Parts: sequence; structure tokens; C-alpha cells
Amino acid sequence: MDNNNWIQQLLVLGVGTTSLVAEKLREAGDQWVREGKMNPDQAKVMVDDVMSKLDSDRGNIEEGMQRQLRNMLQDLGVPRQSEVDELRGRIDRLERQIRDLENKSWR
Repeated sequence: MDNNNWIQQLLVLGVGTTSLVAEKLREAGDQWVREGKMNPDQAKVMVDDVMSKLDSDRGNIEEGMQRQLRNMLQDLGVPRQSEVDELRGRIDRLERQIRDLENKSWR
């Protein structure tokens, strides 16, 4: 499974969820206005306040998701990019040493 693909799907799901929340919140505000529980200005301020809070919390949520994803990948034994890079460097050095030894033995 392509990691980028399902990460993108999670992000799209988050955007869709936020849009759904915004829509339902506006519907609730409109209903309260119709029922006389709020005036239109109060409903707009309430929706704007909640959406602002959601937007500010989104960064924290994304950071938490990334941390959970890193932990999950680590628990599954998936190496970090830095570990893969380090191993590639070690392989390159070992290959160079083998070539040097082979060259010396042919002389």
C-alpha cells in the first residue's frame, strides 16, 4: 500500500469532516434563528467562532495524527528514512571495501 495515498485519504477525510461539521452547524444556527432562540447575527458569530476554533485545532490534530502514524510504523518495524539512508551508506562503504580487496588480490 502506498503510504502517501492513504495519508492523503486521511487528510481528505478530515477536510470532508470539517465541511460536514460546518454545514450541520450552519443548519443548527438557522434552525435556532427560526425558532427565535437566536438572532441571525448571534448565529453567524457562533458559527464563525466554532469554525475558527476548529481551524486552529486542525494543526494540533494533524500533528497528533503524524505522531500516531510514526509510532504505528515504528511498532510495525518500518524503518525511518534516516535509518535507511544510514544503511545505504554502510552498504556503499562495504562494496567499496570489497572492490578494493578484489583489486588488491588481482595485482
